[in-house]
Amino acid sequence: MSGQQTPDLRVGVVARDTSRDRVGEVMEVGRIWVHLRPLGGGREWQADREDVRVVGDAESLSARVAVANRRSRWGVLG
Repeated sequence: MSGQQTPDLRVGVVARDTSRDRVGEVMEVGRIWVHLRPLGGGREWQADREDVRVVGDAESLSARVAVANRRSRWGVLG
């Protein structure tokens, strides 16, 4: 993705950090970095902007369902 712009990369969207193979919600977008937070909550991480891509609806839903399933298995509410 190097050198490409991601115009829909903005706060609140679900995105994948391809360098870490993690999905999270975009919390802040800088010129060369993006802060993401795990969908189930937790510690934010910083990724290089060129390694982050916005995910489609199907991948976003799949990630959110995985979080809900984890919470259900471990009895975590919220």
